[in-house]
This record gives sequence, structure tokens and C-alpha cells, in this order.
Amino acid sequence: MTKPLELHLDRTTKTPLADQICMGITAAIESGVLAAGARLPSWVDLAIQLGVARGTVRSAYDKLSAAQLIVASRAAGTRVTERPILSLPRDPAPEPGSFMEMYQELTLGPAIFQMGVPAKETFPAKLFARIRSHAVRAEASAAPLYPDPRGELELRREIAAYLAIARGIECSPSQILVTGGFGSGLGLTLRVLGLEGSKAWIEDPGFPFTRRGLELARLLPVPIPVDSEGIDVDYGLRYAPDAGLAVVTPGQQAPLGATLSLSRRLRLLEWAAQEGAWVIEDDYLSELQLKGRAAPALASVDRTGRVIHIGSFSKTISPALRLGFVLVPQRLASRFAEVAACLAPSPGPSIQLAAAEFISEGHYLRHLRRTKRAYAAQRDGVLQYLEPRTNKIAVTTPGLAVLLRFTDGAPDVAIVRETLAFGLAPSPLSVWYASPASAQSGLLLGIATCPQQHVAKSCDRLLEILQRRTSSS
Repeated sequence: MTKPLELHLDRTTKTPLADQICMGITAAIESGVLAAGARLPSWVDLAIQLGVARGTVRSAYDKLSAAQLIVASRAAGTRVTERPILSLPRDPAPEPGSFMEMYQELTLGPAIFQMGVPAKETFPAKLFARIRSHAVRAEASAAPLYPDPRGELELRREIAAYLAIARGIECSPSQILVTGGFGSGLGLTLRVLGLEGSKAWIEDPGFPFTRRGLELARLLPVPIPVDSEGIDVDYGLRYAPDAGLAVVTPGQQAPLGATLSLSRRLRLLEWAAQEGAWVIEDDYLSELQLKGRAAPALASVDRTGRVIHIGSFSKTISPALRLGFVLVPQRLASRFAEVAACLAPSPGPSIQLAAAEFISEGHYLRHLRRTKRAYAAQRDGVLQYLEPRTNKIAVTTPGLAVLLRFTDGAPDVAIVRETLAFGLAPSPLSVWYASPASAQSGLLLGIATCPQQHVAKSCDRLLEILQRRTSSS
């Protein structure tokens, strides 16, 4: 069965139970809930589930078989027959202009220039699949016990070791909680901090999903401008010194690419310590910085325990894993563990154990080295093709993207929607700004999803659309 079979019998009606079962299964088949080839429970199992006689279910199955809706065999069991589906229920489309419409457009794919998605070509898929299959078998054969809500100790140890080497952070596994990606880590953190009604500094421009997440958690986002040194801390101190939280991307600002300067790092930490505020460090790129060595994490210079460091494996392995982590100050570890146990437990053990082995055997670091070389080559290929052909458009390379800035205010959202029909999915720069009034127009071209063999064709198609749109705007 592709979906649980839910049948509701009415014992007060004159309709025989066998007919009710037959009609219920027929409706499930006609609506597409039971797809062709879906396996039905044996008539013995379904009789136990429904609390009816086995002969009642057998009679219903006989009627369904006679109608050629199901077919039974000893080898394959009872299954829905192959037949054309007249109509399938469709989820309603998100409301135009809503957050979910933007979310679906930004996460649509796979597509060339898509942001936030790693390259498929550089990942050792067969190796990871083999490691993961071993972990799944180990999980299936283990005792059926509730796992540690903080995450598997093996993975937390590997993450702590990795953070010490790659990000300069000294921590223990007890300070780490494994989460279902960055969003899950942010939600867990906001639950623990309990800052509802407080102001929160956010980078402007900044990640739109984070901004919306703060709003949903009933915080009041305060947009803080970003320049070549990262978030403007002095601006925040002038206009919202009473904020209870700041969310920053200090390693490489998203989406503009600046690294938070040392003076601003120290000023931010000083403010947090003096005001009792918290700083969430979104380490979305981790080691995947293509310009020189990655800057030390903000948490590595935090001496007062005000920084909560959130990382994920979405950019380095795959967002489909839904695997990330939160590093918390030691005094908050117990509180985080409580909230995780009751409201936000970690993902299943098998994927965690697979990731732990992937890291411990050295495959992860080797994968990162290969990936950085490939991404640098892909970035250079896009730049070499675009720069001679975009004289009126400023081109920069923040993070894992090539940024095209439109000085004439071209409609970047409309341009992106037009590119989708051609298998392209750049991100419009304007949606990263908190206010449409101050938003700048441009396109973020993800380089991880643009292999070199597709550069010329994809860029040509994009330039055709840009020329048409910019000349008519």
C-alpha cells in the first residue's frame, strides 16, 4: 500500500458490511489514494483491523476482483490492478504573493543556477549509499528503544571534532544537538530562548526564510544594513539597542558575500554580553568558501557564552537529508535537551550514523576538497562567459553564486519566473530585502548547479531573457 487504508464502517445502516468495505476501497482507488500496484492487506489482516468476520472481507475482495479493481496472487499478494486514473486530487496552489509561493519558486528544481543545492556530480553517491544501507540494517536489528533526542553520540562527537579543526571552536559533544537542518535548528533555538515579542536584528538583505521564521516565532525583525564589513553593528546600536537577538552570517554574508570584520565581531559580542542578548550564527557555508581559507566562526571568539552556532549538511551533502546541528553554550545544554526531547527530537538514527561514518572515515573532508575545486572552476567558467557580455550589469561572486546587479531596476522576480520554463532557476535579489521600498534588483546564479558543459547554453538563454526584459523596462 502506498498510503494507509482507512475504512469507516457504519453498523447502524442496512448496507451490508461487505458492501461498505467494497465501496470504501473502490472510492480509494478511484480517487488515487490507492495507486495502481498498491498492495492491500490480506483479508485476514483487514478483518482483524476492522473487527469483522474474515468471510465479510473475503466477500468484499471477491466483488472487487470481479469488478477487475484488484488482482490476487500467492506471490505478490492482493494488489490494485493497472487501470487509467480518471482524476487525481490536486493540492491547491499557494496564494499569489504569499510566502509559500515564493518558497516553492525558490526551492523548485533541479534546475541550472538554483541556489542552496549542492552539485550532484561531485558527491560520492554510491559510497554514501553503501554506508547508509549498513546503518539502516544496524538500526533495524537494534533493540526498539527511543534514541537520544539530542542525536546519536557518534555523530555529535564527529561534529565536535570537525568544528575544532575546521571552524576553530572548542566544544564537547554534550553541547551539540542534531537537528533536521537549519530551519529545525532555528526553531529549536527560538523555543529555548523564549524571546516572543522581542526585537531581533536581521541582515538586510538576508535569508528570507530566516526572516519569516522569526516572524512566525512572534519576534519583531529589525532590518540592519549590510556593507563590505558585514552587518552594521553601530546602526543596530543606534536604532534597536534593546533587541534580544541578532541573526548573522559572519563567515560570508548571504547574499552579498562580505565577511564580518573583526572589529564588528567584537562589537557585536560586547553588545550581547552587556545587554544579555543572544547571537545566532548561521554558518550556512561552513568550509565551502572559495576565496582563501574560511574565516573563524564567531562562536570561536565568544568568551561569554552568548553565541548559538547553527550548521547543516544541506550545502555540503544534500538538503534532502534534512540534517543539521546546533552548538549551544554549556549552561544552556540541559534546557536545549529538554526542549528537544519534548518538542523537537533529532532525525532517525540511521541517517545520523551514516553521516558519522562518512565523516570519521575521512570521506567528508575529501569530498569538500573535491567540491571546492569543482565549484571554483564552475564559478570561473560562468564569470568568463558572462563578464564580456554584461557591460551594463555589475557582476560579483558572493558565496556559491554569481551576482548580477541591475542598476536600472529591472523586474528580477518576473525575469526569474520566465527563466523557469527553460530549466533555469536563479534567485531574485529583491526578495532577500526586508522592504520592497529599499530592495535592489538583481539575480543570484548558483554555481554549484551549473556544470561547465552547460555554461554557454544556459548563459545564452539567460542573456536573451535579460536583453528582452531590460530593453522593455
